Amino acid sequence: MQTENLAPVSVIIPCYNCMLTVERAVLSVARQSWRPAEVILIDDASTDKTYQVLQALKTRFEADWIQVLCHRDNRGPGAARNTGWNRARQPYVAFLDADNAWHPEKIEIQMAYMLQYPEVVIAGHQWRWIRQGGKILDDFDPPEHYRVVSLSSWKLLISNPLYTSTVIVQSDIPFEFEASKRYSEDYLLWALILLNGYKGVVIDLPLAYLYKPPYGVGGLSGHLWNMERGEIDTYWQLYRKRMIPPLPLLGLILFSFAKHVRRVIKSRLWRLIQ
Repeated sequence: MQTENLAPVSVIIPCYNCMLTVERAVLSVARQSWRPAEVILIDDASTDKTYQVLQALKTRFEADWIQVLCHRDNRGPGAARNTGWNRARQPYVAFLDADNAWHPEKIEIQMAYMLQYPEVVIAGHQWRWIRQGGKILDDFDPPEHYRVVSLSSWKLLISNPLYTSTVIVQSDIPFEFEASKRYSEDYLLWALILLNGYKGVVIDLPLAYLYKPPYGVGGLSGHLWNMERGEIDTYWQLYRKRMIPPLPLLGLILFSFAKHVRRVIKSRLWRLIQ
């Protein structure tokens, strides 16, 4: 465990009507074995008491560890993450959604790898869906040796393994989320990073916890058809940027529709077992 210094990471958490879950997310950051240097919470014009909860959380920790930023109008998660990213003061940025949480060794493991291999610009890891209530879990000790898989751009386009709450990026990369894009804005960013030649990896450890299925139940991810349209739009944008040739574009769209049908079926099964 590293305790002498804070990790050179800014954690960005977009917040919209998350008064019941954001405390769990922030506490999972505070409990990291290598604690990030700062947390940036962005209230995206919530209509509940999220802003009051964020302010209360800020007072529970030392001065300036938590920044609370606000949007006057709802701009979506991509725009909220950009707002936080623009205020980040650390060389690495980690993303966490307000209804997710982290394993306490997430930052220590992920940053140890990224600092050892500075050519890795983006890194993610596996996640677990937690069904039993809202507790933060410390349910396993990560092994000393684990698998790290190189992530190519085409591997990402065929099957995206980068769930947003698992991702850390170098903060000075010349890209950001497309603010106007409400669905698949994260997927577009990951693709742009890799298709421009930057290196990415996935750590084969479940270091993030999801407290609802990854799609099909609530939130933006609950709108499956909008998710599908967002993914197709991502492919079209990459095609217009001449990053995907015509024939692979057609293949990706057809495969995307097949994945959409599978998601619809899985989401119905998840609803039955919840």
